[in-house]
Amino acid sequence: MKQKDKKRILKINLFLILSFCISVFAKTPQNSGSTRPYEKETKQQRDERMQWWREAKFGMFIHWGVYSVLGGSYDGKQVLLKDNYVGPWIMQRGKIPVEDYKEYAKQFNPVDYDPEFWVLLAKEAGMKYIVITSKHHEGFALFDSRVSDWDVVDATPYGKDLLKPLAEACRKHGMKLGFYYSQSSDWINPGGRKPGGAWDDAQKGDMKDYVRDVAVPQVRELLTNYGDVAVMWWDTPGSIPQECTDALQELMKLQPNIITNSRLGGKHPGDFKTPEQKIPSTALSYDWETCMTMNKGWGYNKNDHEWKSTETLIRNLADIASKGGNYLLNVGPTAQGVIPEPSIVRLKEIGRWMNVNGESIYTTTDSPFKEIAWGRCTKKLHDDGAVLYLHVFEWPTDGELIVPGIKNEVKKCYLLEDKKTLVTSSSDKGVAIKIPDTAPDKIDTVIFLEVAGDLKIE
Repeated sequence: MKQKDKKRILKINLFLILSFCISVFAKTPQNSGSTRPYEKETKQQRDERMQWWREAKFGMFIHWGVYSVLGGSYDGKQVLLKDNYVGPWIMQRGKIPVEDYKEYAKQFNPVDYDPEFWVLLAKEAGMKYIVITSKHHEGFALFDSRVSDWDVVDATPYGKDLLKPLAEACRKHGMKLGFYYSQSSDWINPGGRKPGGAWDDAQKGDMKDYVRDVAVPQVRELLTNYGDVAVMWWDTPGSIPQECTDALQELMKLQPNIITNSRLGGKHPGDFKTPEQKIPSTALSYDWETCMTMNKGWGYNKNDHEWKSTETLIRNLADIASKGGNYLLNVGPTAQGVIPEPSIVRLKEIGRWMNVNGESIYTTTDSPFKEIAWGRCTKKLHDDGAVLYLHVFEWPTDGELIVPGIKNEVKKCYLLEDKKTLVTSSSDKGVAIKIPDTAPDKIDTVIFLEVAGDLKIE
């Protein structure tokens, strides 16, 4: 008997045993009514659990899967999603039959995959955590799953778990690791909810069976086999039954310190909300994270060359931090395991800016000003005062920067880039800062302004 056949039989046996255990566990009375593993958590305990995430501000999103093979085209034609470039959604948008789509996995062979390079690139950019698509809507698992052969080990020539070396590299370099998991959209495994409707009889099945037999055991694998998991990033809650979300949420107890987003569904709000491809106009009263692409689409697309400039990305980061949020910025590797060069260039350029100005992003809180004409502001409060980081996008031409409405006494003021002291004066308008004729950084020059006492701004 071939080794792969032995493994397949082992998976079937384990699947049957696990399914029985899960069905018994789901009927156990003490599990009913549980809405989250933190239901008795105090505010102090929640703040402690959320602290690293709130301080981190900047993370890397990675969208990677069999869709990377197609690169946005199917049957010789470019496939679009709502008149935009399509990546992970190409199977659904192109109505590709299940068996035809599975064939593309034979071309998914990331021989150039270097997880340590990925982690070091994120670190160089100033990112503090990584979230990777362990399984997107196509149902393809980037890990060795015992409950499905639709994974990188069994369905591809690469034949190795992609998450284990990434987890090891994250531990080695002090990077937090999170897993994206599409819990209720799966276009290959029968029973997964299919946005837009089914187009292949092979997709038919019951959602409850799917969650019990595939989603729950796979999430258990993710939370058991890869060490500490910092974030569980759900997607597409849709109309998933409450008992299914309850079963998935129950698994979070396997990682007591884990943080989850708001996309599980049911009665599970998660720990943070996720505005997608947009930045709120003002600060929000809850924890939030903008997830955004560098170009137009989420996964690798050979046709998508509409890259955001480094200026836009850095100013987005400052804007988001000034409103109290986090920035999860996406890369879409190729089927060979290569992050596109335009992404690498931009991440390195962001890293150079962060190397100088990182303290104006990390551990900061939202701006005390409603609006500033010349840019954005982040802050850090102290017992005897506050530090305001003034992010100047539009450099004044008259040699003076006005910080409007502030009534506090100024203790220190200097350019963050070179620590050179800047002269300040106070008036009814606020604080006036004498600045150089030209901006030291044309994208975002940061000025350090420390004031005494509780903030007083009119």
